[in-house]
This record gives sequence, structure tokens and C-alpha cells, in this order.
Amino acid sequence: MTVLRIAGVDEVGRGALLGMVTAAAVVIDRAGLQELRRLGVTDSKALTSVRREQLAADISRIALDVQIGTASVAEIDRLNILQATFLAMRRAIAALEPPPDLCSVDGNRAIPGLEIPQRTVIQGDRRDLVIGAASIVAKVWRDRAIVAIADRYPAYDLAHNKGYGTANHRAALQHYGVTPDHRRSFAPCRQAAEQFQLSLFAPQDAVPINPDEAPSHPTD
Repeated sequence: MTVLRIAGVDEVGRGALLGMVTAAAVVIDRAGLQELRRLGVTDSKALTSVRREQLAADISRIALDVQIGTASVAEIDRLNILQATFLAMRRAIAALEPPPDLCSVDGNRAIPGLEIPQRTVIQGDRRDLVIGAASIVAKVWRDRAIVAIADRYPAYDLAHNKGYGTANHRAALQHYGVTPDHRRSFAPCRQAAEQFQLSLFAPQDAVPINPDEAPSHPTD
């Protein structure tokens, strides 16, 4: 009996104001699925950051293959966020070796230009274990990537908000303008850039910001 090699595919970072959009593709066999169920794998948004980190390590150990694909801020601004998300997904899937027989994709939109058969699953990160595993891996990878650049832009509180538009992040945009890692195609960033007459600063030229002047951390 032939066993299909199925990849779960999910993305993270579509709604962020800063940073790349990230997709993960994860292939897990039947025995691995049973272990994921026992471990409590579910939608990454329903887990604490500590639990996500633990499960991401478990998924990497259990999975037959785990791959990450990203689309850059420049690609997001050039293509739009939806097409950039599809690009990140295609890159993650293309890195799987061997290619899967079928991709289970979170959401209701099929990935255009994908030559591998696919099925979409609405709320798949909660309803499908392999998609849930992909959502965790993608979230942990992207969070680490944003935290790694947080020290470049201390006023924006990136270690806490991971690039999403919290009240403090938006306040920092209004006060300091945009950075090279902000998505200028997104309205809050575009408006801030226009306010500062598109005076983007390069990281190496940035003037250190006094921590006392930075917006306070969100309380939620």
C-alpha cells in the first residue's frame, strides 16, 4: 500500500508592519502524527511562547522534513502581501526533499503556480495536525528572526511585538518614522514615511535612541 507523503503548510507574519513573511512546510508520517496529538500540537496562536519553543523542537525531531520559506520586505512591497505569502509558501515547499505527494494548506486560497497537488483547509492550523505543526515552526522561526534585529531599532519594541502594530509600535512610527525593515506598502508605515518625507535611515547610520525616550512596553 502506497503511503502519501503529505506536507502541512502555513504562514506567519502577514499582518505585521515590519519584517519578512514566513512560511513553513512540514512532512510527518503516521506515527509522528500520533505523537504530535499526544504532545498537544495546535494552532500556534493558542500557545504560549515557551510552549511553542518546546513544540518546535519536538516537531523538528519527529518530522521527516521541515523547511522554511520567506519573502522579504522588498518583495512584500513590490508584489503585495498575499502574493508574497504565496511566494514564501512555494519556497518552503520547493525545499522539501523528496517533494510531497500532497500539500495541505491553511486557509481557503490555493497556492498559485504550485505543481504539486494541494488542498486548502479553513482554520487548518487548528483542524489539521500537520498544518498546526507548520504554524508553530513558522511562528518560532520568524519570532527569533525579528528578535535578532530588535537591537537595531530599540524604540519600536520589536522583541515584544515581533513587528506587529501594537499601540507602542504605531506610536514609535509616528515619533521616529519608518526603518528599512518596515513595510511601506502598509498604510501605517506609508503614512509615517510621508510624514517624515521618506527620510528612511540605514541601520549603520542610525543615531542611538535614549531608552528613556522610547515608548513604554504594551501591558497586554
